Amino acid sequence: MTEASPAAGKQSPHQTATELTLYEAISLAMKEAMKARDKARLAVIRLMLAALKQKQIDEKIELADAVVLSVLDKMVKQRRESCRQYQAAGREDLAAQENAEIEVIKTFLPQPLSDAEIDQAIEAAIASSGASSMQDMGKVMALLREPMQGRADMAVISAKIKTRLGS
Repeated sequence: MTEASPAAGKQSPHQTATELTLYEAISLAMKEAMKARDKARLAVIRLMLAALKQKQIDEKIELADAVVLSVLDKMVKQRRESCRQYQAAGREDLAAQENAEIEVIKTFLPQPLSDAEIDQAIEAAIASSGASSMQDMGKVMALLREPMQGRADMAVISAKIKTRLGS
């Protein structure tokens, strides 16, 4: 058992037991949600595990933490888009449900980067790649993709790089 239950606070199991992979931490969180009879959290965790299992089966790969992060990041993006569409349609109840799901998924993502940290990483990537124009944007994105996966919205990073390289 972990020292702190995710239901007891904002910490997720993968933050308290460093020897667990992210996939194992999500599985452990499912068991804890079952024991706590937290149906809303359990439903989201089951969706996460189903998406991860689908990825594992489709690509015939072992689920490394980087793959798990990319799947969870994609799930958050999908829910944000759904939330925007529900709000545009005046369905605040469904938008609230999507936001609740986002919060559960976020407990398994690393701490988000601040704008200053993102800007600093972009500057470092531009300097190390020698990028000087928009044609070099792919090089910069390649350097930033893995370390920022799950910690920042890649669309925001892309826009910042375009602004930086375009000027």
